[in-house]
Amino acid sequence: MRSPLLDLPGAVAGDGVDRDVAAHYGSFNNEQRTLEAGQGFVDLSHRDVVRVSGPDRLTWLHSLTTQHLEALAPKVWTGALVLSPQGHVEHAFFGYDDGDSFTAHTEPGTAAALVEFLDRMRFMMRVEVADVTAELAVTWRPSATAEGPYAGYELVPREQLTTYAEAAGPACGLWAFEALRIARGEPRLGLDTDQRTIPNEAGWIGPAVHLDKGCYRGQETVARVHTLGRPPRRLTLLHLDGSENRLPPVGAELLLGDPADHKVVGFVGTSARHYELGPIALAMVKRNVPLDATLTVDGMPAAQEVVVDPEVGLHVRPLR
Repeated sequence: MRSPLLDLPGAVAGDGVDRDVAAHYGSFNNEQRTLEAGQGFVDLSHRDVVRVSGPDRLTWLHSLTTQHLEALAPKVWTGALVLSPQGHVEHAFFGYDDGDSFTAHTEPGTAAALVEFLDRMRFMMRVEVADVTAELAVTWRPSATAEGPYAGYELVPREQLTTYAEAAGPACGLWAFEALRIARGEPRLGLDTDQRTIPNEAGWIGPAVHLDKGCYRGQETVARVHTLGRPPRRLTLLHLDGSENRLPPVGAELLLGDPADHKVVGFVGTSARHYELGPIALAMVKRNVPLDATLTVDGMPAAQEVVVDPEVGLHVRPLR
């Protein structure tokens, strides 16, 4: 669904799944500085939006997801995951309850699959699930982020998006938002993760996974890795060689060793040019790769900065 804000002066469209919103409006570096100063907003109206209504909605979602939702206070933003029986992340969404319904946004093009899954799980519960992407648009403003990791998001009636932009401006593009998101170490499902990703690997324990709640699908894997073991991979922030005027493609192999004798130790997800840090990216790396090792992606050297500690987990150790 193409954003009307692509008609603003200087707007340049994004690409791939982000093609329906502006990548920037003339200067992504200045737009990053605007957001870092707590001003402006970002148009994320290409993201899908799902609404769950009915008196049983929070109890029901609590039983299905990784998040503690039974006593969720109104208007408090939170993140939640749906896992496979083996603990792999299948869906990630971020939203709040307004007292009548729980409304959340997810990656572009993923609402249909999420709605289908939730509909299959309704049974006799008094809930209704709907894709409301045509009604609501997602935006982000930095002024609210002090209230929690997902508090900067807002849901705006789609027909009011242009009016919203006039009041909330200046408009900042997705490239600026992505650079700051990557620097914070916040992954995007399906871009910074793959089908094997478990929450422990991606830094979702805490922000989107509550460890002290009842059972849910995939909980055994999350609890076992958290308590007795370490995740096989870890999300890391890469600092890329700035001499190359390019960024690696999503899914590019991450290599350890010299070009003649290297091994694949992970893959790169999203990347961006940060106004202070230079080119950066998120990557999923094998846990046992040394933190001080220089890696290579798409022919570019890359240094690591910890997002998920390789020693996370193993909270219960056998007595010696």
